[in-house]
Amino acid sequence: MITDGKPTCLKIGKRYYKNAFGLDRKVVNRCMNLAAQCKKNKIPITTFMIATDPYLQRFVQEFTEMNHGKAYFASLDNLGSFIFKDFESGKSKTVV
Repeated sequence: MITDGKPTCLKIGKRYYKNAFGLDRKVVNRCMNLAAQCKKNKIPITTFMIATDPYLQRFVQEFTEMNHGKAYFASLDNLGSFIFKDFESGKSKTVV
């Protein structure tokens, strides 16, 4: 998954619920539930986040931790440097 870290939309039946303002608890909760469901079904999610907002990084970290997946955190001004976190093994590494 490649993301800016901000969940903004979910599908309810045939309709879409959208909210681009802040972190909407309804959307965040659905994302967390899906991350847990994927973990239960042994589907790891690797996330590439390209943004530096701390609250969005926190969301991606919680999402990845919930799934026991892996996350790469980078910024647009320095894509060659990133932070790698593996929530399955508990390892973290900074690459410069």
